[in-house]
Amino acid sequence: MTATLHSAADDAPDDEVPHPDDGAESTASVTRQGVREIVRFVRMHPSPFAWALVGGAMWSFMIVGSAWLLGVITDRVIEPAFTTGVSASTVVWSVVALFMVGTVRGLSVVVRRWFGSLTESRMQRSLRTAVVDRLLTMPMSSYRRRPTGELLANADVDVTTATQMLMPLPFSLGVIVLIAISLVSLVAADGVFGLVAMLLFPAMAILSRRYTERVHVPSARVQAKLGTVSAIAHESFDGALVVKTLGLETSEQQRFEAAAADLRDEAVGVARMTASFQPVIDLLPSLGIVLLLVGGAWRIDTGSATPGELVSAVALFGWLAFPMRIVGFLFESIPRAVVSLQRVDALLAEPVDPSAEGVGGGELLPAGPLGLHLDDVGFSFGDTPVLTRVSFDVDPGEVVAIVGSIGSGKTTLVHLLSRLDEPERGRIELGGVPIDELDPDELRGAVSLVAQESYLFADTVAANVVLDRDVPDDVLHEVLDRARAARFVARLPHGIDTVVGERGVTLSGGQRQRLSLARALAGRPRVLVLDDATSAVDPVVEAEILSGLRRDGTTMLVVAHRLSTIELADRVVFLVDGTVRAQGTHAELLEDPDYAALVTAYEDEDPVDLDADDDLGDGPDGEGR
Repeated sequence: MTATLHSAADDAPDDEVPHPDDGAESTASVTRQGVREIVRFVRMHPSPFAWALVGGAMWSFMIVGSAWLLGVITDRVIEPAFTTGVSASTVVWSVVALFMVGTVRGLSVVVRRWFGSLTESRMQRSLRTAVVDRLLTMPMSSYRRRPTGELLANADVDVTTATQMLMPLPFSLGVIVLIAISLVSLVAADGVFGLVAMLLFPAMAILSRRYTERVHVPSARVQAKLGTVSAIAHESFDGALVVKTLGLETSEQQRFEAAAADLRDEAVGVARMTASFQPVIDLLPSLGIVLLLVGGAWRIDTGSATPGELVSAVALFGWLAFPMRIVGFLFESIPRAVVSLQRVDALLAEPVDPSAEGVGGGELLPAGPLGLHLDDVGFSFGDTPVLTRVSFDVDPGEVVAIVGSIGSGKTTLVHLLSRLDEPERGRIELGGVPIDELDPDELRGAVSLVAQESYLFADTVAANVVLDRDVPDDVLHEVLDRARAARFVARLPHGIDTVVGERGVTLSGGQRQRLSLARALAGRPRVLVLDDATSAVDPVVEAEILSGLRRDGTTMLVVAHRLSTIELADRVVFLVDGTVRAQGTHAELLEDPDYAALVTAYEDEDPVDLDADDDLGDGPDGEGR
């Protein structure tokens, strides 16, 4: 049986995107939704859009002026030139008039395009800023429900697609002005010309609306499948080690190709609709010109119209061919923009993490060592309870080990202490203050969490430890020494200025964990939470690290499975199925057969790690490779 990586994207049901049978409202209202989007965007950046609109309206007036001027020149310059003749001054003024109208029309295009692009780029900046702000402040539960690839698509493709209609919008509104002025001009020139226009313009509007309604649902599916493709690609790249070591290249390629094929099929379906719509939009103005020529020749023959009036009418319809294509692009963009903005808004609707900056209480912690108090704490993932009625205390300066089997709720517990998740019931106090009433910066400054999976940025060792905080050089070297990382860092090619690669790929697991610990210590925490944070470090080095931290008087909560680590703790909290089974010293808890069996099993399974302080596990270049 061939194994494959599995993502939340694979589980996304097809009914999460609009379906043609979901009701008329999902399609018939797409134009109204598009209008609401436009109003929303314009309110956010009214000034550049107003100038773009001025440029579009100016262009429309100049088009009508050009057509009118061509008609006048036809009647007063060109036709008389073949009979009675015209003066040179008349010709010169005709050329000057055409030049002036053309110049103003060109300037109007510059104004429209410049400020239209400015509106679009500013709107994209606003949306991306809002998306990134929400990504930085939404709770961990939101990340668990959304694949990383989908979040990347929200911040990139969806934002770009949502704003695509802003660029053609001023031009399209200018075309509406052009159609209105043209209709008045054609009716004033001749009733037959006006009749052709009154038949043609509504036909274009009805066709555009029909296309918009039909393409809405397929466009929604395209955007959803684009997020799926992005999620699968991200998983394959991020899990490259698993893919290569298990030989999953072929199965991952097949998984990606299947998702890409679904995306292609949906995109081709939308393209077919567009291919049917666009030629008809291009055809209608040309059909209008043919009708004008037939009707105009008859009207000229009966003396009801002049050649100049026919030339003016034909020029107007000729100018409409390209603008109507832009209007068609606008109507093509509206469904995709509506769907993309709905996806962005769904992300922006995610709750804000109460521990995010500016959210929560403003209480401050007392001075001195801090203790912890948990009272009847409960937490669930969906309908699955993870922690049930958890209560225990940690005295200031005490070291408490959290011991339990896999799935007992240890990591969830430390996440609650750091407010990465919020308890559904119960109370957690730090230094006698409920943590949900603390100023967020106060909590972050007092509590540092070091996870088992150490994440390092593709930057230098120093930058990964300091992380833009004001950490003096002497403190940097001190925390590296306390984390037993100073020696291997000194042996790196450029010392603390060595770039460690993406996720710290150039370092061993133990080295990454020690740098993560140094990062936490650089913040001078008063409570240190270690979630199996030294599991990849040699037991001897681990004992040195923890013993050194004990001498500092830091309150510590240590998720541990090694017997050597557990024995260093003042007390042990034994978790079973999300509840506190027992508390006490390690010696006291050994009387519980389940606890004794667990720590004995852990000790038997603990692998030998050569990543000791002398870096026996490192390569000859000291980079752990």
